Amino acid sequence: MGNPLQCAAMTTKPIVTRFAPSPTGALHVGGARTALFAWAYARQHKGRFILRIEDTDQKRSSPESTKGILRDMQWLGLRWDEGPNHAADDPYANQLGANGPYFQSQRLDIYTKHINQLIEAGLAYEDDGAIRFRMDKDVTFCDEVFGEMKIAAADLEDFVIRKADGFPTFHMAVVIDDALMGVTHVIRGQEHLNNTSKHVALLDALGFERPTYVHLSSILNPDGSKMSKRDKAKVARKAAKDAKLTSVGFDDDAFAAFLDKKNDEMKFALAIAEQLNLDLPEINVADFRDSGYIPAALLNYLALLGWNPGDDIEQFDLDFLIQQFGFDRIGKSNSKFDRAKLLSFNSDAISKLDTGTFSMLLGQQLVAHHPEYTDLVNDPPRFAMFCLAYQPRAHTLDEVADMGRFFIIHNSEVQYNADDKQVKKNLLKNNCEGLRTLADFATELEQLTPFSGEDAHNLIKRYCEEREMNMGKVAQPLRIAISGTVVTPDIALTLDIMGKKDTLLRIMRCLDAFSAQMEVTAE
Repeated sequence: MGNPLQCAAMTTKPIVTRFAPSPTGALHVGGARTALFAWAYARQHKGRFILRIEDTDQKRSSPESTKGILRDMQWLGLRWDEGPNHAADDPYANQLGANGPYFQSQRLDIYTKHINQLIEAGLAYEDDGAIRFRMDKDVTFCDEVFGEMKIAAADLEDFVIRKADGFPTFHMAVVIDDALMGVTHVIRGQEHLNNTSKHVALLDALGFERPTYVHLSSILNPDGSKMSKRDKAKVARKAAKDAKLTSVGFDDDAFAAFLDKKNDEMKFALAIAEQLNLDLPEINVADFRDSGYIPAALLNYLALLGWNPGDDIEQFDLDFLIQQFGFDRIGKSNSKFDRAKLLSFNSDAISKLDTGTFSMLLGQQLVAHHPEYTDLVNDPPRFAMFCLAYQPRAHTLDEVADMGRFFIIHNSEVQYNADDKQVKKNLLKNNCEGLRTLADFATELEQLTPFSGEDAHNLIKRYCEEREMNMGKVAQPLRIAISGTVVTPDIALTLDIMGKKDTLLRIMRCLDAFSAQMEVTAE
């Protein structure tokens, strides 16, 4: 668990936390966990949660990344009290709060003022166009997780606080912003622990009060490697080599370098994934959103990466987190990201959704990522049955698109494979007993009026009782005729969604597909 020492005196100030991402790419799940903990602590103490965009790296920062971060935060439900406009299409206008601007690129005059103050006090100096801060004293600070840290002056070096291009470095900007915005608790990743000596030295030099520091351990892959966007390149590279892929249709020289591990450009990973129908590992919040994860499930799982609620509790909602969160239960050890466990959490979260919410979320997912489902989504009675069929079976929203695809393809696209184990068992075994039963049942199904899944189910039951056979003797051949496999939802729902006309057409196609086998057995 966390640091047993009492690092900081209890503050009577209003609690203020912040999340300060750099818009140089997508929001990583590690960043989302940091945002979650900062948000939860502020909510617990009825304080303020600030979202600040640290865009001083002008070469790598982009408005697109900023908008992506804001969309991800809103999707997660982590609303901020101060920061960019919640309308992600124009985050720079009408910023929220009295301590802005909340983009570091808009605060250059503020940084310049404090840098000049350090220069005038002899605490900073010019060096080849840049400005460096003098580190000539021992530094001691306390972290709520890792305890007291002492760094001797001999182990410290002067560091740049303003680059030659006039922009402040991360170290200078973050210190000024935290101080002027009244941040009381800095919650951030462990990679910043070594930077903290610089930050407290600057705070002391400028006469600002130190905040409470809380550094979170890293999130790792199951093999112990750091979880990063390079994981996508690694998976794509291996798949390309296994498939002996030598080109993706553009930049052949750069692609060869990608295969040779000389670059990790995402455009090649994505191109490989598209060509090979490959699923790349989810790393960023947007990856999990696009894969059909539920925000509540992702946040629940992220909260467990480094924080222990106690009493063997694992599944909980945000209200529980707000009530129970504390630094004393944050561990020092790195956490391993268990995708199977997250998938289990997500499956449970989906199963607990009310039908209206599930229908809305699934419809949004399908239209956004699988537009071929648009007609089904826009058919309310049929889509309601589709949702009823797949909510109990779905691990992710996107998984439904694969499971239910046979409902939306043209009848001619259903594939029947005579070598398939289930086809042999349910259709071809015992001189095509299943096919003959299917053909006989189809004549009765054709007479069923009006048609509904429930009526069809009752017909199957009556048909089987009259012949003293198990209902599976009809249901399984029906499933194969409709989908090409025995894996479908409840047979009544399957028939309801499929409808009478297309069910009969697919039965006829199935019988035609195996007509040669039936003729042989008839001889």
